[in-house]
Formats: sequence, C-alpha cells, structure tokens
Amino acid sequence: MDALMILGGLLLILAGLVWLVMRAFATGLLWGWASFIPPFTLLYMLRHWRSARPAVALVGLGFIPLIVGLTLMASHDSQRLEAIFSLKWLKPEAQTRAELAIDLRGVLSGRPFAPQQGELLDGVLSLREGQDFFAQSELVIRLPAPSTGPVRVDVLPTDEGRLPEVEISWLLPEQELPEARRLSRGYTLHLDLEPVEPNKYVGDFHLVLPAQFKTTLSGRVELFSNGLRYRDGKIDRHVDSVDTITHVIQDYLERRFATRRVQVSPIANLNFPLLSIDLDVEAQINGEKQRLPIMLSKHDTRGWQVAADSFPPLPSVAVTPSVIAKTADAEVAPERVSRPLDRRIRFSLEGLLRNPNRYQNLNMRALTERGNSAEGRFQGVDAEGRIILRQRMSAQGEVSYSLRPEEVTRIELLEP
Repeated sequence: MDALMILGGLLLILAGLVWLVMRAFATGLLWGWASFIPPFTLLYMLRHWRSARPAVALVGLGFIPLIVGLTLMASHDSQRLEAIFSLKWLKPEAQTRAELAIDLRGVLSGRPFAPQQGELLDGVLSLREGQDFFAQSELVIRLPAPSTGPVRVDVLPTDEGRLPEVEISWLLPEQELPEARRLSRGYTLHLDLEPVEPNKYVGDFHLVLPAQFKTTLSGRVELFSNGLRYRDGKIDRHVDSVDTITHVIQDYLERRFATRRVQVSPIANLNFPLLSIDLDVEAQINGEKQRLPIMLSKHDTRGWQVAADSFPPLPSVAVTPSVIAKTADAEVAPERVSRPLDRRIRFSLEGLLRNPNRYQNLNMRALTERGNSAEGRFQGVDAEGRIILRQRMSAQGEVSYSLRPEEVTRIELLEP
C-alpha cells in the first residue's frame, strides 16, 4: 500500500508539471521554452498565477499521497526507505566473478548452452545452466567407473562395449517439467581432464551427438570434484552441502578427541536450505567405531558449526628423524593392499531386500514396468517394503523415489 501511494503521488506531480509546461506554451512560445528552466518556471507562476494555478494545485495534491506513503514506509521498513534515498539502485550491479571458468561453444538441443555449474562426482559429470530446481539446460555424462586421478575418455560412434551414458535435458518456458534424452552409443566424446588442487578438474571437452539431438559442444571446462567451496584458501563453511557438514564434523571430532585418526561415515543427503541439523554420526575414532549425536547450526559470520564447540585446535605435529626413517622403510617394504569387495558382483533385487544395510547410501538405477527410470542413492526399505532412492539435484535440493519391488524389472548397482 505504501509503495502504491508513493507511486500515485509521483504520477500526480508529474502530470501537474506537464500541465504547467502546456499552460506556459499557451501563454507564449518564449514562456513555454523558459518553463523548462526551474527559475523561469517560478517566475512564470508569479507573473501568470491565474493561468498556472490549476497545474500548481495538481502538483500540490500529488505531495499528499507521496508524504503519507513515505511516512508509512519509514514506520515499518526503514531500510527500504534508506536504500531508496541513498540512490544505490541507480548504480550498475557489480558483476560477480563466476566460480568456474567454463568456455564451451555450441548448442544443446538446438539452443545455446552456457552452463554456470559443473561437477564430477562419483563418476558422474554434470554441466548445468540455470539456478532453479529444474535446470534450463543440463548435460549429464555417467562414466563407466569413478576416477580420483586424470580422466581421459575417447568414444567414437562405432565403438561398442561399456561406454559412458549421455543424457541431455532442457526446460522450455511453457513447460512445467524438463524433457530428457539418453543414449549409450553412437556419439563422439573426448574428455581430457586433470585434477587441480584443491577440488577441481580442468581440461578439454568435446561432444557430438547424432543429428536428431541437435547437440554439439566443444571447449574447456572446469568442474568441482566435491561439494566443498574455498574462500581465501580455506574451506567456506557457509556453503550448504553434505561435504561441508562432513568437514565440520571431522574437524570437531579431531579436536574433541585430540587425534587425527578420525574417519566419519558417509552422511545421507540433507534437504537444504537449513539453519540447524541434528544427526547421529558414525565414526571410527582411534580404530574404535562410535555413534555420536551431533547438533549443528549455521551462523551468519562463522557458517556451519557444532553446538557447544569449545575445543582448542590440534597442535601441529613435528616430524622427527625417526618418523622419516620409518616412512622410508615403509616405502621400501612391499605394499600389501587388500582390495575392497566389489558389491556390484552378484547384485540382485532379492539380495538387496534380504540385506539392505549392505548397500546403504550406494548409487543405484532402477527400471520399472512402465519404462520409467529412477536413479539415486539407496536409503533403505520402508515399513511397507518399498525401495527408497534419493537423488541430489545439484545445490537446489533432492528428488525421492519410492518403488515397490514387484514393479521393478531391473535394478543395477552403479558403484562398488
């Protein structure tokens, strides 16, 4: 209401001033041009008051709703009024520097594609344009196996075997849900990505899909390898991500138990944005498995922090010659590495229902009788026997799938 009164008052004042200029031109051409200059406008009002009086009255009438609107705004929204009078809104908005240097040329589904977000997590490469829950355009490439080192992939249209799966999706203005297309062969792909500290991949990207998909992209990309973000060389605790929460808990437990031998178990996806989180965290501390209740809250200045955290930082460890000698001996000694069991071997729906805890929080893909595909991290089996999958949609939220076992025709585990 206050904004409408201010706007109405300004319109009345403007109409009165235009009427005053018209009256001045009716009096004489010289008076008309002179009325554009404030001193001569006042002189015209004094010399020809009878002619200027109606326009001046309209201007004065406009000041009444203007003053009332400003008074109402000052009473309940003084910051907004201060911003209006400070004229900051006239200054051009400062361009924020993009987090990622992505330089791609080409089109996705026939439209220009300029992604602002890029990730390579658990073997899934995603490039996303748009900040909403559903991206305006998105490209997802699921690699056959995750990699912690350099990523080099070359695929030709005639290649066979186990190839990366490519999915494109786009959202038109008149649509509520995005359209998607997926293919596993018949395309050209070149990836040459190198890991860059602290948590990025940088390199060449080239993709050409069959002609009916109208998608050709080429250039250089920069991708995040996890959910952490850095500011001035330190982890930014203000970022809402599972990796940020895990880092905060890891740092807290190390200082609480005065040891660096802490390994936090994976944390399930969280429905951000949140201001506080209450978790039961499992962690290996000095080789002993413990389950601890932890409450976190988000502060404007410090970001995410564990409640009642008053533990001092760990002292820096000085490296002694004996430690160096032991490290050298360990490097010379033959390394014995026990390979973890690949749970994808002999994976089946019956085995999943029989022992769901074994596959908790692992990435799966299920195909239903209707031909729909659901992909996400396994969250367990509910009381009605339904399979729960949750998929994180970048930083915007998550999608949850609830599937009855009898409607699942095929289910596959996507990681060991």
